[in-house]
Formats: sequence, structure tokens, C-alpha cells
Amino acid sequence: MEHGAQIAGPRRLRLVRSIAAACAVLSILPLPAADARQTFEQGQQALDRGDLTAAEKDFRAVLAAEPDNIGAHGNLAVVLMRRKAWNAALAELRAAERLAPKMPGIWLNIGLVYYRQADYPQAIAPFESVLRDHPDSTQARYLLGLCYFFTERYPDAAQTLEPLWPRESGNLNYLYVVSIAANKAGLAELDQRATARLIEVGENSAEFHLIVGKAHVARGIYDRALDEFSQAARIDPRLPFVHYFLGTVYRRQNELEAAKREFLQDAAIEPEVAYNYDALGAVCYTLNQIPEAERYFKDALRLDSRQAASDFGLAKIYKQQGKYAAALEALRAAEFQRALPARPGPVRHGAARGRQDRIQCSRPAKAGHPRRTRTGDERPAPPRPAPGSRGSVA
Repeated sequence: MEHGAQIAGPRRLRLVRSIAAACAVLSILPLPAADARQTFEQGQQALDRGDLTAAEKDFRAVLAAEPDNIGAHGNLAVVLMRRKAWNAALAELRAAERLAPKMPGIWLNIGLVYYRQADYPQAIAPFESVLRDHPDSTQARYLLGLCYFFTERYPDAAQTLEPLWPRESGNLNYLYVVSIAANKAGLAELDQRATARLIEVGENSAEFHLIVGKAHVARGIYDRALDEFSQAARIDPRLPFVHYFLGTVYRRQNELEAAKREFLQDAAIEPEVAYNYDALGAVCYTLNQIPEAERYFKDALRLDSRQAASDFGLAKIYKQQGKYAAALEALRAAEFQRALPARPGPVRHGAARGRQDRIQCSRPAKAGHPRRTRTGDERPAPPRPAPGSRGSVA
């Protein structure tokens, strides 16, 4: 009989458990320095190709070996930002900031975490810090100017954004924001210059018709607004916001099926924008399509828990269904959100990853170990505020 076969019963079980325990210990031992360096590079490559699962695994392995690795903290934060795990991303960035408090790239991404959640007041200080140390950072300047704009600090917005004129004066959305900020701040020359340039650049573009249509909405001229939005949609049917505004006008005119159709089209273009689902819920509720209304209100709150109107909508539905405890909970959530400071309406945050300010870490790395961290990973597209929201043409 083979010797291995003689190890039976409890003895064999103890042996198997001992081997398994030893393997488990080996699997959690910190990586050697050379392996950590290689793992960091693998994580960087995975992040560059968009493999977030592999990137997260590699950066966590590096941090297990070297908890003070600034680059691993920073790049893990980028992974979490792309997953919209904002609190976890902020925790990693704060860990990096404690290790390198003067590193601008960390502060840029801290600001982006707040910006992407529409928490513009909190985003201001990090962006100001970057711009103070790196006045040539166009990304920090653009984002800071937008934060000033959304918090109604119009003179600061105009002053911050005007130096970008040579670079951005062909950008309709930049001109739109600057013209409003200058007008609100009483800067007549900049207002006239931005408005004239807006008309010159816009010509017959879809974006220009969208902007003109929003101006008509703000003034209550819905027929002309509908014409402008329709022209924009014919030129570019996938233009973000154009179907949202068409739906808004149809809803005001009580053409609810047409409104629903437009909101669904905008949701198909940008499925992660909560405002479309909030509007769909309201339209379906009015059409007495209650199961659909409930689903859309829940979708809106899943994407943005601060949608008070969706909480109110659910409260009405639950009350009708006799679910009084659920109705009361939804009503309390809505009242809590209504008590918070007002924030801008729907804003698109398209991530254009091309133009980035990559500020390298100024702190020396350990010998042979990279400290690179991605900064400014998600450059938001310029905003398109909703009618009646802060920063709109009103």
C-alpha cells in the first residue's frame, strides 16, 4: 500500500488544512519590492486600457506591500471615480494627500470627485489650490470657473474663465457661460464680445439652436423654443439635452405622449442622467401609468438620491397603494432634500479624456519604484444648465 494511502481519517484532514493554511498565508504576504514595481506597471496598463477590475486588484496589491505609495493611492482613486464610488475614491485621495499635501494632481482629483457629484461649493477650494500653485493649469481654471458660475459667483467666474479665451473662444458652451457670467457681473465689454462670438461661431449649428431655444424657454416663448429645439434635433439627433428640452416644452403644452417619447430618447443617449427619469416618472404618473412611474422615480433616485421630486412622486404612489409607512419615508426624504441649499439643474459631465493636466509627483520615489499617478482623469464637458436653474438664461 502506498504511504500516502496510509494517511487516513483525521490525520489526512489535518494535513490538508495545514497545507491550505500555509497557502493562505503565502497569498497575503506583501509583494517584494521588484514584484510591487511590476504589479504597479501592470495596474497602470490595465487602467490605460479600461480594465478596472485588473487595475484595482493590482493597485491594492501594491498598497499591501507599500501602504505609502502615493501613485497607487491616486490611481486606485481614479478606478473608483470611473466606477462612481465617490466616497471610496475620496478616501484614497485623502490618504494620498496626507502623504503628499502639496501635490496638485491629488487636489485636482479631489475637486473632480465633488464636481462630478454636483457639489460645486466643496469643489472650489481644491481647484483654487491647484490654480494657485499651477496658474497654467487650463483644466483647473475651467472647472473652477464653472464652479463659481454654478454658485452664482459671476464676477469670479468671468475673471477666472476670461484667460481661456484664446483657447476656448471657438467653444459654444464656453462662450455661453462667459456671456452669462459677464452679463450678471456687469462686465459689458466681455458680455458683448462673448455674445457676438457666440453668434459668429454658432451659425446654424445644433448647439446654437439649443442655446437659443433655452433662452426662449426662460422667457416663456414656447412655440419659438420648440422650433429651435426641433431644428437642433434635425441637425444632430444625438445632441445631449435636445430631447430633454423638447420633452420639457411638450410637457408644458400638455402633449404628454410626445414629452414621454422625447425624454426616453434623451435617456437612451445618456442613460445615467437622473433628470430624464424624474421627468418620465412625472409624465407617466399624469398618464396614470403608475407601475412605469414608480420604476422611473426609483431609477432617478438610484442615479441621484437628491431628486426630491422623485421622492414626492413615490410618496403619492405609495399613499394611493395604501403603503403608508413607505409613503411617509419617501415624504421625509423629499422634505430633507428640499431643505438643502438649491443646486443647479441637469448638467452633463461627458468625460473627454484627451486634454488632461498631468502634474507629476514632485516628491522623490523610493529607489526603483514608480510614483506616477493619473491626475485630472475625467475632464467634464462644459455644462448646459436647465431652464430656471442656477446659471440658466433667465
